[in-house]
Order: sequence, then C-alpha cells, then structure tokens
Amino acid sequence: MRKAYVALGALVVAGVIAASSIFIVDEREKALVLQFGQIVGVKEEPGIGFKIPLIQEVVKYDDRILSRDMAALEVIASDSRRIEVDAFARYRIADVEDFRRATGSGGERQASNRLDSILRTAIRKVLGTVSSAEILSSDRDALMQLIRDVAAPEADSLGLQLIDVRLKRTDLPPENLEKTYERMIAEREREAADEIARGNEAAQRIRAGADRTVTELVSDAQRQAEIIRGEADAERTRIFAEAYGSDAEFFDFYRSLQAYRRALEGGNTSMVLTPDSDFFSYLESATGNAE
Repeated sequence: MRKAYVALGALVVAGVIAASSIFIVDEREKALVLQFGQIVGVKEEPGIGFKIPLIQEVVKYDDRILSRDMAALEVIASDSRRIEVDAFARYRIADVEDFRRATGSGGERQASNRLDSILRTAIRKVLGTVSSAEILSSDRDALMQLIRDVAAPEADSLGLQLIDVRLKRTDLPPENLEKTYERMIAEREREAADEIARGNEAAQRIRAGADRTVTELVSDAQRQAEIIRGEADAERTRIFAEAYGSDAEFFDFYRSLQAYRRALEGGNTSMVLTPDSDFFSYLESATGNAE
C-alpha cells in the first residue's frame, strides 16, 4: 500500500514537472525563455514550447500592432509661436531580444516611457523648423512622415518598429488665442487696405487711359473734320469757278442775290446808297441784266 502512495506521489510530481515545462504561444504573442535573467530561447511562431522547470521562465510579449497616445506637449515653431500638439504613434515589437535588453523587466511600460521621450524629441525637432501656419494647416502629412523618419532609428534600437506617427490636434495655447485673433484681424484689415489701394490705383490708371483715348479721338475727329471742311471748301471753290466760267452773267446775278439776302436779313431794311450804286443794278434793270 505504501508503495502505491509513493508511486502516486511520484506520478503527480512528474505531472507537475511535465506541465511546468510546457508553455503555449498563440498567434498574438512572442515569447522569450530566460534562465537566470539571460535569454536562452526565442519563440516567435505560435505553438507549444518547452523550458526547464524551476530554472527557466517564459516571458511573453504582444505581437500585435500597439498604439501609444502621448500626453499633450508644447512646441515652439520657427516663427517663435507656441503650439500645443497631441500625437499618437503605432508600433510593434519587431525584435523581442533587443526589446528585452533595452527595457529589461519593465517590458511594455518601460518601452512606452522610452518611446514617449523619443517621439517628443522628434516632434520638437521637426516642428521647430517650420512655421506655425504649416503646423496648424490641415495638410500635415509630410510633417508626420518626417517625424516618423526622425524617431524610427531610436525606436529601432529598442526593438520596436515605428509604423506611423499622427498629429491628432495642433492648437495655439488659450492665452495666445486672443492675441492671435487680434493679429489675424489686423492682417486681414491690412490686406483689405492693400487691395483697396491697388483697386484705386487701377481705377485711376483706367480713367487716365480713357481720358487720353477720348482726347486722341476728339483730336483725330477734329483733324478729319478740318480736312473734310478744307476739301469741301476747295470743291465749292472749284464749282464756283466752273459756274463762273460757264456763265459769268448768271454767276454775278447769283452773287447779287446772296448779297441781298445777307443785307436784308435780321429786319434791318434801312439802307443808304448813292443813286448810281451798283448794288441794286439787277433790280433797276428792266431786262434783269446788270446796267
């Protein structure tokens, strides 16, 4: 009977030892086998692993993509304006051996603290080289990519693969908002004044051009009118000359009628003439010819 108890005890002990020598790694994990704090085995594929009971231990790490939401930090842009930035990063444990050596027993908590420090340094370094307008712009993809590139080598030294860095929020500190709004209003008013001044200048330029065009057109019209008038006078003189040449008597009669009309117009019908004046020679002639 005693032997049976001993055998049962040995069987239980053997079962416990056998159970403690087996560990399971699922697809979401990676595992290290440690012996007295030193890495003696790595298991990155899911499945069953083995270790030496009581001497070796297994430490498991998350193999999924992890995220780190950073506390808000303040950065100073290249134009000396302060900006509050909220950021987060996505990463995964790429090399569990380097990760263990870098973080020790602190594990993911220690890695998070180290990663925060790396990201803060990278964010301040990158955003310190650009203006606040670029930081506050909605188009920040290039800045986020640059922050990731700056932080990635430091994260790699921890055994981490930094996948991306995102700027969730970029704002001016509350105490600067009022001054910023005032400055923005002043800038918009200055731009409006500049636009008005440019508009007035353009209007004056257009008016001057229009006035010059009017002057040129009027001058040209007057010149054309003088030319036409001169040509008409010449034509009239030519016609008179032809008329005089063809019938001198008729021409004299016609000129006398014109002289009568000019002399008698305006109601002034009183004229003093000598009896032998040639002015009414055609009226005194019974034949209608000049005496």
